[in-house]
Amino acid sequence: MSGATGAAAGVSVVHRRYVPYSHAHYAGNLVDGAYSLALFGDVATELCIRTDGDEGLFAGYASVVFHAPVRAGDVLEVTATITRVGTRSRTVDFTCHVVCRGTPDAGASAAAVLDPPVLAVSATGTVVVP
Repeated sequence: MSGATGAAAGVSVVHRRYVPYSHAHYAGNLVDGAYSLALFGDVATELCIRTDGDEGLFAGYASVVFHAPVRAGDVLEVTATITRVGTRSRTVDFTCHVVCRGTPDAGASAAAVLDPPVLAVSATGTVVVP
């Protein structure tokens, strides 16, 4: 378990990611919901590495809620926080916030910082580590 710090409720990991226009899937440059779920998998992997010294396996989601659209040109902040520690399982709460958004009406490459950020997706899932 080299580098692991120990799983505990309250431990969090945060990733930020720019959503490229090549990921737009629907009209209005909307990105499909699976994009955020893939990011949840990425942040959960780092969380497991940091706490258990292993990438772990995603067992499933107890809930997923899509609150607002994710669009190409967005900058997303994805957070995973351990809320329960079992012998091999960890319950993790996930959030995906839009922290910056492209504003093409103001110019082809224009964008703005969103203050406050917009909650786009929240979820609760379970990961399992050996």
